[in-house]
Amino acid sequence: MLRSPFFYFIILLFLFSCQEKKAITTNSESLQNVALSLRDKAIENKNKQNFNTAFYEFNKSKQLFETLKDSANIGYILIEMAFIQQVNGDYYGSKETVTEALAYYKKRNVYTSSIYNILGVADKELSLYDDAIFYYKESIKDEPDLVAKYTPLSNIANVYIYQKKYDKAIILIESILSEKTSKKLTPQALSIIQDNLGYSYFKNGMNEKGFYLMTEALHRKIEIKNTYGSIESYLHLADYYSKKDIQKSDENAFKAYNIATKLNSVDERLEALQIIISNNHSSQHSKYVQQYFTLNDSIIKVRNNFKNKFAKIKYDAKIEKDENAKLRLEKAENLLSLQQAKYLRIVFGIVFIFLVILIAILIRYYKNKNKVTAFKTSYNTETRIAKKIHDELANDVYHVIAFAESQPLSNESTKENLLEKLDDIYGRVRGISKENNRIETGTDFTNSIKEMLLAFNTNERNIIATNLEDINWEIIDETKKITISRVLQELMVNMKKHSKASLVLIKFENDHKSILIHYTDNGVGCEKTKMTKNGLQNMESRIQAVKGTINFDTEPDKGFKVKISIPK
Repeated sequence: MLRSPFFYFIILLFLFSCQEKKAITTNSESLQNVALSLRDKAIENKNKQNFNTAFYEFNKSKQLFETLKDSANIGYILIEMAFIQQVNGDYYGSKETVTEALAYYKKRNVYTSSIYNILGVADKELSLYDDAIFYYKESIKDEPDLVAKYTPLSNIANVYIYQKKYDKAIILIESILSEKTSKKLTPQALSIIQDNLGYSYFKNGMNEKGFYLMTEALHRKIEIKNTYGSIESYLHLADYYSKKDIQKSDENAFKAYNIATKLNSVDERLEALQIIISNNHSSQHSKYVQQYFTLNDSIIKVRNNFKNKFAKIKYDAKIEKDENAKLRLEKAENLLSLQQAKYLRIVFGIVFIFLVILIAILIRYYKNKNKVTAFKTSYNTETRIAKKIHDELANDVYHVIAFAESQPLSNESTKENLLEKLDDIYGRVRGISKENNRIETGTDFTNSIKEMLLAFNTNERNIIATNLEDINWEIIDETKKITISRVLQELMVNMKKHSKASLVLIKFENDHKSILIHYTDNGVGCEKTKMTKNGLQNMESRIQAVKGTINFDTEPDKGFKVKISIPK
């Protein structure tokens, strides 16, 4: 069995493609391993609070995952990077990073819940409380786990406390701590929520109830060794005692301050100092005030350093990415020029041959299509003429023959009657001939169109044609002129038969691409679904044969409209 040369070209192309795919797969697996290793190291450093290192490693792994188009890992890493920025006080940077992560999740899920929660925390810290509540609610919607929903719910309650909307905070926290749901909370979460409820009670005037809950929450935190959580409890109790017992208020504030210092929780240290300063009016007052401002200046400096470092890591990564992309492009170009030029020439040769064949097939297809359309139009015209001769003339001719055979032709009145019938038949034969005779396409084209239209003018019907002379008919193809003439003729015949119109307007328009013809009459119109198809189909076929368009618009008692567009 003989094979075409194209067969061997395609086999060669297929083998080349397989080799390329194998090389790409091997390279992708290697990149995947490096990216995963960097990601895991970043997670380990984040857990050890080595935030600078972790952020750098996360960013490097993100670059590799971007090359691999691994959207799941890119989104996850951006969330982790945003969390690191947030922990270090870079709230605006955190929002920017986590918003970028949102684009990698088409469906809302636990990750989008985490994203919205981070946005909520950032806006809370920036005192954008209404925005924070909005994002916390979005986080609740996306969280599939019922227990996990309590975190953003608790955060909303916390915002209400910041807004001093203690009634709302109490209602929300009580719903979380209902008998049905509180059993599902971890001891740590339960103690935090209980402390917030107690503080809300206290701020809402229910001192004893609030004090009991805050004290119980503190005991729970000490029992489960939630040292960091106990800071908030001591601060709440310090606030509680500030109006009752200054000494106890200071004791709780100093406990909070000492634990916050040990755990390097700067915001809580500042909050504790604020309470101590407001309680203390002794000689020590200026010492605490100075300590507060020193600490505040220090935290601003540290956080600005973190922001600058994070921004620099991102900027350096972008520069490195652009340089690597440039190097990869240069390497690829060299590789193409040295190793793949031969294969590319083969591919381009095959593509070129196929394009030539395709173009030849398309040209032949459209030529045949035009021939078929022209043949169909010609056939429909012949069929219509034959039907018209049969319906309108054949029976009359038969009756004339019968009349001549049965009547004495010597009688003068009989002769006159016979001549009248023959004259009528002759007139109709001329009409049919005129409808289908040769079309004038030369300099007299516009006059022939006018004469044809005027032939349908009567005392009861007015035909108006406008702008016919505005078109430069000399540059229009002869076939298109014939098509326009025949279509207008068929429109007139259709109007005469069906429309009962008293006014017909035909408007010609001209632009640099097309000839536009607008036909409108005030006849009886019809429903589009009940339009007579023979004549209209013939018009459509003629217009399509010259690559034009024709649109019919009609409704009962609203006339008949046609819009024709023919390219020049």
